[in-house]
Amino acid sequence: MKLKSLLLRYYPPGILLEYEKSGELRTKSIDLLELSSSTDVGALVEEIQKVEPLITTSRTQQVTLLVQRLQEKLAQHSDHSFYLFKVLRAHILPLTNVALNKSGSCFITGSYDRTCKVWDTTSGEELHTLEGHGNVVYTIAFNNPYGKMYTLIGHSAEISSAMFNWDSSLILTGSVDKTCMLWDATNGKCVTTLTDHDDEVLDSCFDYTGKLIATASADGTARIYCTATRKCIIKLEGHEGEISKISFNPQGTRLLTGSSDKTARIWDVQTGQCLQVLKGHTDEIFSCAFNYKGNLVITGSKDNTCRIWR
Repeated sequence: MKLKSLLLRYYPPGILLEYEKSGELRTKSIDLLELSSSTDVGALVEEIQKVEPLITTSRTQQVTLLVQRLQEKLAQHSDHSFYLFKVLRAHILPLTNVALNKSGSCFITGSYDRTCKVWDTTSGEELHTLEGHGNVVYTIAFNNPYGKMYTLIGHSAEISSAMFNWDSSLILTGSVDKTCMLWDATNGKCVTTLTDHDDEVLDSCFDYTGKLIATASADGTARIYCTATRKCIIKLEGHEGEISKISFNPQGTRLLTGSSDKTARIWDVQTGQCLQVLKGHTDEIFSCAFNYKGNLVITGSKDNTCRIWR
């Protein structure tokens, strides 16, 4: 095997190795989920070299610099106050969902008008209109090369959300049966069922490490769970209507929620405190998302508009 290049992966933190074996270019990852600002980089690199033969002594300085860059990124403050940047009259009927691409340079919207549209984030220019659906477009996403498909049977009603954790070992589903279910992705079996909400679970997600789970419900609350213990550790209260969408920022320090009360909220993950209320939509917010840096938010509403906050 011959190492060809080393690449950084910021979220979740890690290093990607590109190497050649038998004339074929392959990749593998070194996951650094426990990396923090207090980690001894020299000792960490030594541990990596003990278990990864591709990281030879000649690569020590390069790996050290990469880990230090990751460390600096993780140490950056995630405090950010958002302001309204742009309003787009996106569709002729209400929006159902919005999603940013990895870099945040463009985003996609879905609508009751049976179309999807791709937009340039900075200019607000419509790039493409995707037509062909025979009914409402309820969910959208940009492609991710790491993914699998399973048939999971267990919920007693419609499934509202589904998401893999970062290494595709677990699957999280939310349902209008008021529960979330955690599944083993290797065999499709249910690991646990989360039953704390009093009404439909409308969305659910992992943080970038997969250690935390967040759920949003028609009962007007959101909850944060520890994936390992499957216990609720924080209940988020403040919205005056059902919460339709929830997502972590890339650093895992903030949560974004969108609600039928026409607002989005930014929450502190550690304390559960609401840090900011984003107001301006004139109807329900169906979808919202952070960009990959966590310094830009997009919201999509039944008022037929998207709003960009940065």
